[in-house]
Amino acid sequence: MQLTDPPLAARILLLLLAGTAAALDVRTRRIPNWLTVAGAAAGLLVNAWLFSWAGLRDAALGIVLALLVYLPLVLLRGMGAGDAKLMAAIGALTGPANWTAIFALSGVLGGVMGLALALWKRRLRNTLASTAELAGELARLRKPHERKPEWNVQQSAGLRLPYGLVIALGVTAFLLLSRAWPVRYNP
Repeated sequence: MQLTDPPLAARILLLLLAGTAAALDVRTRRIPNWLTVAGAAAGLLVNAWLFSWAGLRDAALGIVLALLVYLPLVLLRGMGAGDAKLMAAIGALTGPANWTAIFALSGVLGGVMGLALALWKRRLRNTLASTAELAGELARLRKPHERKPEWNVQQSAGLRLPYGLVIALGVTAFLLLSRAWPVRYNP
């Protein structure tokens, strides 16, 4: 996988999209459709404008990859649909290779922030035990949220992390890394 330094227009749109989503998710615990649809459309248009058909193809592949990864999590109620749509919009702006890096960075940052939240709420032991139970349910091909309602992100019983904020931090980390070690885009 080769990371690329996104064009200035894509960097600006990524920061606006991720920053707005983070602020809304922290405040309202929702990422609205108007934002994610506009972000995906902007990604398709900007990449088509800058890189013609190759850019449009990469933007579409970024959307498809994000949905393939996040849709199962949404169906299992382990992630909100707004988070999945936000990552699809980010995929449209970055393409599949850069999206994969943002996904990985967001995953690591989300794990660290989740552990910090569990520590802060004094629920680390319970959280780790629940994580092991949840993994067991998934290994048995069961829907975890049917066994324990707190595993359903749509319920308020469990610890909830505004993942829009995590994604915004992942985007920011990616943009910093891509500027530090740039490889120019060449479709």
